[in-house]
Amino acid sequence: MRRLILLIVAFLAVMTGFYSCSEQEDFIAGEGDVSALKKAEVPAASHVPNEMLVKFKSGVSEEQRAMVLERVNGKVKEKIVTSAMAHSGDREGITLVTLPGAAMEAISRVKGLPGVESAEPNFLYTHFATSNDPYYTNGSLWGMYGDATSPSNAFGSQAGEAWAAGKTGSAAVYIGIIDEGYMYTHEDLAANAGVNPGEIAGNGKDDDGNGYVDDVYGWDFDGNNNTIFDGVDDDHGTHVAGTIGAVGGNSKGVAGVVWNVKLLGAKFLGRRGGTTANAIKAVDYFTDLKQRHGLNIVATNNSWGGGGYSSLLEAAIVRANNAGILFIAAAGNDGRNNDATASYPSGYDVANVIAVASITNTGGLSSFSNYGATTVDLGAPGSAIYSTLPISSKGKVVSGYGSYSGTSMATPHVTGAAALYASTNPAASASQIRSAILSSVVTTASLSGKCVTGGRLNVSGY
Repeated sequence: MRRLILLIVAFLAVMTGFYSCSEQEDFIAGEGDVSALKKAEVPAASHVPNEMLVKFKSGVSEEQRAMVLERVNGKVKEKIVTSAMAHSGDREGITLVTLPGAAMEAISRVKGLPGVESAEPNFLYTHFATSNDPYYTNGSLWGMYGDATSPSNAFGSQAGEAWAAGKTGSAAVYIGIIDEGYMYTHEDLAANAGVNPGEIAGNGKDDDGNGYVDDVYGWDFDGNNNTIFDGVDDDHGTHVAGTIGAVGGNSKGVAGVVWNVKLLGAKFLGRRGGTTANAIKAVDYFTDLKQRHGLNIVATNNSWGGGGYSSLLEAAIVRANNAGILFIAAAGNDGRNNDATASYPSGYDVANVIAVASITNTGGLSSFSNYGATTVDLGAPGSAIYSTLPISSKGKVVSGYGSYSGTSMATPHVTGAAALYASTNPAASASQIRSAILSSVVTTASLSGKCVTGGRLNVSGY
C-alpha cells in the first residue's frame, strides 16, 4: 500500500512540493503545544533555483553528455561518486549541474534525452523542530518516563524502566546523526562522541581512503570540511544528539534514551537548509563507514525533510538498507496526512525506514505532527522535549539545555531505542531491530488509524 501511494503522489511531489517549516517555527523553546505550526496551504517545493542533478546512464558517451549540457547551457559543478556508490557497482554517480535559468525548465528539457536516466531538482531540506540527571529527577524529561517510573508521566518511552534493569547501552554501537552539526564537546555528550577509528587526527591525510581528510568526528558536507560543529547555530543537531545519547547518571543536565553509545556527525544542514546532493553524500558516508571499514553503525537519525520525491536520494537509502543501517526519519510538522500527501524522506518505501510521529505528554498526537495509517510507523515523545544545546555566554560557546518541540524531537527517541536494542541484542539485524521497535509499542488512542502500529514507543522490554 505504501508503495502504491508513493507512486501516485511522486509526480505531485515534484510539481507542488512539501512545506518545510521555517527556522523560527521549527525551534520551539519552552513548554506547550505548537499548533501555530499548522498551515492551511502547502507552498511549492524549495530547491536550489539554478541547479539540477543528472543521472547519466552507464556507458554514456562524452558527446551525449555534452549535448545534454549544451541543451540547457549547463556547466558541471560537481561529479558525485561516493565510495558507497562505487561499492554498489555505480561508477557513473550523479552530476550536479549549474544553470543560467530555472531548474524546472531545464529538467523538462533534458528528461528523455539519450543517455539521461533521470534529472531532478537539487531540493532543499530543513529540520523538523519546532537518572540523577537534574532534568530527569525534577520531572522535566517526560519522554524518558513511563507508567512504572512516573504514573503522572505515563506516555514517555519508558526508558527509565530499561535503565533500572541495567540496560543503558554499549560503546560498541554507533549512531549517525544526519542534521546540523552537533556539539561533541558538550558536558553531557563528550563521553559519547564517536570517532572514525580509521582516521588519524590532524595529520592532513585521508587515512581511511573514504575521500575525506581528518574526518575524525564526521564530516561537514555543507561547508565541505571536517569541522562538524560550528557554534550556537548547530543547536538542532545538538538537541537531537542529547535525546539519543546524552550521558546518564552523571549528575548533569539530561539523559538520552541510551546512556552509552557512540555518535558520529554528518552535517548537511546549514543556514539555508541542506541540499539533495549533500543529503546523498551524508547517507553514503555512513554506509561506506560500515561497509568498507566495519564500523557498527546501527542507524542514522534524520530529523529533517522537505522537497519532493528524489529517486537519487531513495537510491542512497537503499544502499544504507543493503548495508544494514536503519534510516529513522521525522514524519513532518505540517499536521497533515502523509498517506494523502507524501513527506520525504520519511515517505520512502524502503525496508530500513522508520517514520516517526510526535505525541504530547498526555498521550495526544501533537497538533503539528504529520500522521499516516500506512506511511507513518509509530509515535514518540516530541512536544516540549528537554535536551542538550550549545549556548553563548560571555562571548564563548558553552554547554546548555533547552526545550524544543517537533517530529525532530520524536525521531531521536526512536533512534536511541534502536541503539539500546542493538546493545542488548548485538547479533540483531536491522530488520530485526525495526521489528522489535514496532512490535513493542503501547497501543495509544490518539494514534489509532494515524500510524501503522497504532502505538507509541516503548523500550521497557529491551
